[in-house]
Amino acid sequence: ADSYAAKEALKTLNSFYKPALKGQFPGVVGRLTVGKSNRQDVINTIGEPSISRKHADDFDLYSANMGNPGYAISYKLNKIREIRYFGTNVERQTNIGGITMKMLKQNWYAPASTTTFKNGGITQTKLTYHRGAYKLEFIFNSSTDLDHINLLKK
Repeated sequence: ADSYAAKEALKTLNSFYKPALKGQFPGVVGRLTVGKSNRQDVINTIGEPSISRKHADDFDLYSANMGNPGYAISYKLNKIREIRYFGTNVERQTNIGGITMKMLKQNWYAPASTTTFKNGGITQTKLTYHRGAYKLEFIFNSSTDLDHINLLKK
Protein backbone atom coordinates (compact mmCIF):
# COMPACT_ATOMS: atom_id res chain seq x y z
CA ALA A 1 0.00 0.00 0.00
CA ASP A 2 1.28 3.47 -0.70
CA SER A 3 2.66 5.24 2.33
CA TYR A 4 0.21 8.18 2.16
CA ALA A 5 -2.78 5.84 2.33
CA ALA A 6 -1.17 3.85 5.17
CA LYS A 7 -0.42 7.05 7.13
CA GLU A 8 -3.99 8.31 6.68
CA ALA A 9 -5.44 4.93 7.68
CA LEU A 10 -3.25 4.95 10.82
CA LYS A 11 -4.47 8.47 11.63
CA THR A 12 -8.05 7.24 11.19
CA LEU A 13 -7.34 4.23 13.44
CA ASN A 14 -5.81 6.39 16.17
CA SER A 15 -8.76 8.81 16.04
CA PHE A 16 -10.89 6.05 17.62
CA TYR A 17 -8.63 5.56 20.65
CA LYS A 18 -9.49 8.45 22.98
CA PRO A 19 -13.18 8.95 22.16
CA ALA A 20 -13.85 5.26 22.93
CA LEU A 21 -12.93 5.90 26.59
CA LYS A 22 -16.05 8.12 26.74
CA GLY A 23 -18.22 5.72 24.74
CA GLN A 24 -17.96 7.84 21.62
CA PHE A 25 -16.72 7.73 18.03
CA PRO A 26 -14.80 10.59 16.41
CA GLY A 27 -16.51 13.09 14.12
CA VAL A 28 -20.09 14.35 14.14
CA VAL A 29 -21.37 11.14 15.71
CA GLY A 30 -18.95 11.92 18.57
CA ARG A 31 -21.69 13.98 20.22
CA LEU A 32 -23.46 10.66 20.91
CA THR A 33 -22.58 8.36 23.80
CA VAL A 34 -23.21 4.63 24.03
CA GLY A 35 -25.49 3.88 26.99
CA LYS A 36 -26.46 7.55 27.46
CA SER A 37 -27.77 9.09 24.24
CA ASN A 38 -31.25 8.08 23.07
CA ARG A 39 -32.79 7.66 19.62
CA GLN A 40 -34.08 11.24 19.52
CA ASP A 41 -30.55 12.53 20.32
CA VAL A 42 -29.28 10.50 17.35
CA ILE A 43 -31.95 11.89 15.00
CA ASN A 44 -31.25 15.44 16.23
CA THR A 45 -27.50 14.93 15.63
CA ILE A 46 -27.22 12.96 12.39
CA GLY A 47 -30.79 12.96 11.05
CA GLU A 48 -33.31 10.27 10.22
CA PRO A 49 -31.84 6.87 9.36
CA SER A 50 -31.59 5.82 5.68
CA ILE A 51 -33.28 2.58 6.74
CA SER A 52 -35.23 2.51 10.00
CA ARG A 53 -35.16 -0.54 12.25
CA LYS A 54 -38.16 -2.86 11.96
CA HIS A 55 -37.95 -4.23 15.51
CA ALA A 56 -36.69 -2.69 18.75
CA ASP A 57 -33.57 -4.90 18.61
CA ASP A 58 -32.67 -4.00 15.01
CA PHE A 59 -30.20 -1.39 13.83
CA ASP A 60 -31.09 1.95 12.27
CA LEU A 61 -28.87 2.30 9.21
CA TYR A 62 -27.21 5.52 8.10
CA SER A 63 -25.64 5.21 4.63
CA ALA A 64 -22.18 6.54 3.90
CA ASN A 65 -22.49 9.45 1.47
CA MET A 66 -20.53 12.48 0.26
CA GLY A 67 -17.47 11.43 2.23
CA ASN A 68 -19.44 11.01 5.47
CA PRO A 69 -19.14 7.70 7.31
CA GLY A 70 -21.91 5.13 7.42
CA TYR A 71 -23.30 3.92 10.75
CA ALA A 72 -25.70 1.37 12.16
CA ILE A 73 -27.08 2.07 15.62
CA SER A 74 -29.04 -0.21 17.94
CA TYR A 75 -30.80 0.63 21.19
CA LYS A 76 -31.65 -0.96 24.50
CA LEU A 77 -34.27 0.70 26.71
CA ASN A 78 -34.10 3.64 24.25
CA LYS A 79 -30.38 4.28 24.94
CA ILE A 80 -27.70 3.51 22.35
CA ARG A 81 -26.59 -0.11 22.81
CA GLU A 82 -24.12 -0.28 19.94
CA ILE A 83 -22.76 1.91 17.17
CA ARG A 84 -21.26 0.27 14.09
CA TYR A 85 -18.92 2.46 12.07
CA PHE A 86 -18.58 1.56 8.38
CA GLY A 87 -16.22 4.35 7.34
CA THR A 88 -16.56 6.56 4.30
CA ASN A 89 -17.33 5.28 0.83
CA VAL A 90 -14.75 7.51 -0.86
CA GLU A 91 -10.99 7.07 -0.55
CA ARG A 92 -11.64 3.87 1.34
CA GLN A 93 -7.93 3.00 1.45
CA THR A 94 -7.20 6.14 3.51
CA ASN A 95 -10.17 5.50 5.78
CA ILE A 96 -11.00 2.32 7.72
CA GLY A 97 -10.43 0.18 4.61
CA GLY A 98 -6.70 0.87 4.96
CA ILE A 99 -6.54 -0.41 8.55
CA THR A 100 -5.04 -3.91 8.70
CA MET A 101 -4.79 -6.43 11.54
CA LYS A 102 -1.03 -5.97 11.48
CA MET A 103 -1.37 -2.16 11.82
CA LEU A 104 -3.81 -2.59 14.71
CA LYS A 105 -1.55 -5.01 16.60
CA GLN A 106 1.58 -2.93 15.96
CA ASN A 107 -0.03 0.26 17.24
CA TRP A 108 -2.53 -0.94 19.83
CA TYR A 109 -0.75 -4.16 20.84
CA ALA A 110 -2.53 -7.47 21.40
CA PRO A 111 -6.33 -7.37 21.48
CA ALA A 112 -8.21 -8.42 24.62
CA SER A 113 -9.74 -11.18 22.50
CA THR A 114 -9.82 -12.49 18.94
CA THR A 115 -12.77 -14.51 17.68
CA THR A 116 -13.60 -15.93 14.27
CA PHE A 117 -17.16 -16.52 13.12
CA LYS A 118 -19.23 -17.07 9.99
CA ASN A 119 -21.41 -14.24 8.72
CA GLY A 120 -23.34 -15.64 5.79
CA GLY A 121 -20.70 -17.05 3.45
CA ILE A 122 -17.89 -14.93 4.89
CA THR A 123 -15.57 -15.91 7.71
CA GLN A 124 -14.94 -12.79 9.78
CA THR A 125 -12.44 -12.13 12.55
CA LYS A 126 -13.24 -9.84 15.46
CA LEU A 127 -10.43 -8.15 17.39
CA THR A 128 -11.71 -6.65 20.65
CA TYR A 129 -9.95 -3.82 22.49
CA HIS A 130 -11.13 -2.57 25.89
CA ARG A 131 -11.20 1.19 26.48
CA GLY A 132 -12.35 1.90 30.04
CA ALA A 133 -16.00 0.85 30.42
CA TYR A 134 -16.34 0.34 26.65
CA LYS A 135 -15.03 -1.92 23.97
CA LEU A 136 -14.10 -1.43 20.33
CA GLU A 137 -14.55 -4.44 18.08
CA PHE A 138 -12.75 -4.44 14.73
CA ILE A 139 -14.50 -6.82 12.31
CA PHE A 140 -12.25 -8.00 9.46
CA ASN A 141 -13.23 -9.97 6.34
CA SER A 142 -9.53 -10.77 5.92
CA SER A 143 -6.35 -9.54 7.61
CA THR A 144 -6.30 -6.55 5.23
CA ASP A 145 -10.03 -5.91 4.80
CA LEU A 146 -11.65 -4.15 7.78
CA ASP A 147 -15.42 -4.32 7.36
CA HIS A 148 -16.56 -2.16 10.30
CA ILE A 149 -15.87 -1.14 13.90
CA ASN A 150 -18.35 -1.65 16.75
CA LEU A 151 -18.49 0.42 19.93
CA LEU A 152 -20.42 -0.89 22.91
CA LYS A 153 -20.31 -1.13 26.69
CA LYS A 154 -18.22 -3.92 28.18
